[in-house]
Amino acid sequence: MCGRLTQYRGIHDFVAVLSIPDALINHVGDAPLDRYNAAPTTALAVLHQHEQAIHADNLRWGWRPHWAKNRAPPINARVEKVAHGAFFRAIWRQRLIVPVDNWYEWVDSGEKSRQPWLIRRADQAPVFCAGIGQFPAPGVAPREDDGFVIITADSLGGLLDIHDRRPVVFDSARAREWLDPATPLERAEQMLLFEGEPSEAFEWYKVGKAVGNTRNQGAQLIERVD
Repeated sequence: MCGRLTQYRGIHDFVAVLSIPDALINHVGDAPLDRYNAAPTTALAVLHQHEQAIHADNLRWGWRPHWAKNRAPPINARVEKVAHGAFFRAIWRQRLIVPVDNWYEWVDSGEKSRQPWLIRRADQAPVFCAGIGQFPAPGVAPREDDGFVIITADSLGGLLDIHDRRPVVFDSARAREWLDPATPLERAEQMLLFEGEPSEAFEWYKVGKAVGNTRNQGAQLIERVD
């Protein structure tokens, strides 16, 4: 996963698909998020659960532990290591969902610049990416080192032709289970390893190379090109 995604629906559109009965505690606003070309270090909308309430907060994409200040904050965590490695130990219990519309990957095309592809669910429903992060508890001020990473797995099927890694994506039922603090850590790891959405749940197509510049925004970036 190269590190570029979109969030252009409103947060209520994402939450509605999760069918969570309790009221949303919304800190990101009601307007469409309107992010068509979000890059690492961007503050993105994430969902996390405290007790029985779902919270929507803006959180920086990228995180590192306090003892790793000599390296750039990773934006992704490999599913093979995230549950047991030392690097993410401090946030392994702090699960979240990154709701996105699509993500982008780049493929070598034999030209001077690589060809970008857009990947989305085939039914065009929201994409619920599994993540972990450091985020403030309710009523606590945000901290400078707050942030999140998206958990990635090996690509399978046709997606392997686009990129060898992909985010772990859950359907709505598993996304709710992932968010629930009562879900045991062993069960959370099992979900990551075996219950992410298969390649058949997605479709992908070429988009224009303007998406390569993070200053470019707008719906034209997600349009299909020949």
